Amino acid sequence: MTANPLAPSWLPQPEDSNDLPRAVWPQNAGRAVDGELVLGGVPASDLIARHGTPLYVVDEADARARARGFREAFEREGARIGTGVTVYYAAKAFLTATVAQWMASEGLSIDVCSAGEFAVASAAGVAPARMGFHGNNKSVAEIDEAVGAGIGAIVVDSPVEVERIAAAAERHGRVQAVRLRVNSGVHAHTHDFLATAHEDQKFGISLAEAPAVVASIRSHPNLRFLGLHCHIGSQIFGADGFEQSAARLLGLHAELLAGGEIPELNLGGGFGIAYTSVDDPTPVDVLARQIADIVAVECAGLGIAVPHLAFEPGRVIIGPSTVTLYTVGTVKPVTVSVGEAGAQNHDLTHTEMPTHTDMPTHTDMTGIQSPTAVRTYVSVDGGMSDNARPALYGADYTVRLANRRSGAEPALVRIAGKHCESGDIVVYADYLPGDVEPGDTLAVAATGAYCWSLSSNYNYLGRPPVVAVQGGEARLIMRGETIDDLLSRDPAIARATRKAPTAQSPAAQRVS
Repeated sequence: MTANPLAPSWLPQPEDSNDLPRAVWPQNAGRAVDGELVLGGVPASDLIARHGTPLYVVDEADARARARGFREAFEREGARIGTGVTVYYAAKAFLTATVAQWMASEGLSIDVCSAGEFAVASAAGVAPARMGFHGNNKSVAEIDEAVGAGIGAIVVDSPVEVERIAAAAERHGRVQAVRLRVNSGVHAHTHDFLATAHEDQKFGISLAEAPAVVASIRSHPNLRFLGLHCHIGSQIFGADGFEQSAARLLGLHAELLAGGEIPELNLGGGFGIAYTSVDDPTPVDVLARQIADIVAVECAGLGIAVPHLAFEPGRVIIGPSTVTLYTVGTVKPVTVSVGEAGAQNHDLTHTEMPTHTDMPTHTDMTGIQSPTAVRTYVSVDGGMSDNARPALYGADYTVRLANRRSGAEPALVRIAGKHCESGDIVVYADYLPGDVEPGDTLAVAATGAYCWSLSSNYNYLGRPPVVAVQGGEARLIMRGETIDDLLSRDPAIARATRKAPTAQSPAAQRVS
């Protein structure tokens, strides 16, 4: 079959569009004899019958194994170079009380960024001493609550926070451990919105400013300076960025040792995952070895002891463990002029426009003919309200039929949401069997990170439920929102309901 010229150049046409690339899907995803997708031993149809769609499905065993594997790999490599390692799960990626309990039970600490995240982790039973508190604009109230509760560490993001944290520590009679977030100037190879260590952005302070802020921290007897912190970005493949960043941080670390002890160095997170079959992230055990070697070599060159190391993975743990299920509503073939396909493609730099002399042509108003091709738009019952990443970053995803296996030829599809935005795209480009039709179920892989956590009520859709699957059992870990839930937050509707009771909303069921 001839490849569709509208496909981005990086996307290979599969021989079988039913296959599940192992690097992309959860460890316990597969197909039953009849072709239906099975997640953690539970058929997709069983999950949908109980919870509807859209639906986030988390493979618990997969998430736990990734958390445990990351911790063990970095602890092992840390021990090899003579130091210890603390791993914080980055709650911003995906947090429920159940997920926090999984992470804590696998030996991870928790990194939170708001009073809400702190409350969820605390309610899950995670001791505040095992948490770190991030954020570029932590309120005075958030700082006070965290210090009073016994938070393990607070990341100082700007000079004014030194005084705020010191004041809270004095009020509560504590010596509060703090880290200082610095920008190493290393720009990770990622989307600009995801790069977080170059100078012109909201997080942290420059390396040049750091000595003065550290001196300010050390001037307060109720503050303890743990060390420097840096986060160079997200969805990073390889250790090159970490090598450059660690070299700059350790140079500053060595300079600051003259003023007192510095027990640790926090290199952040940002480790990438495979969203498509062509993504090739570095395995965690290899990354751990490479980063440990980088730190050991730099410390030896500076003549300093290797500090305790800390890391903050999120996506690499929870991202691949989760799948989102949708129901197809409409299928619409759209004829596109190949000459203008760049305007239809989200990433021009990765799109090559081949010339095909045997393609159908379109004549525009000037009489000029151009070749055409068909892109099939498959619309589902969710969209940017449950996965904002494609609209925010142009992120790519993988999609497969979940309710059946098909022998039809692969067709290039774009999975669209149901929201009133032309940019409401769930999957920009992938191949599905050409007989995809309304009523089919689709599964989008690797949706654990920054999908539920960025979800919204746009167009008054309720946020979907989350279920965890393991060993053939499924359990609800986050209830989905109903229309009644949404209406209950509007005081005017509540007042009107009290004055003039009406028939019960037909959406005692979940919003879909």
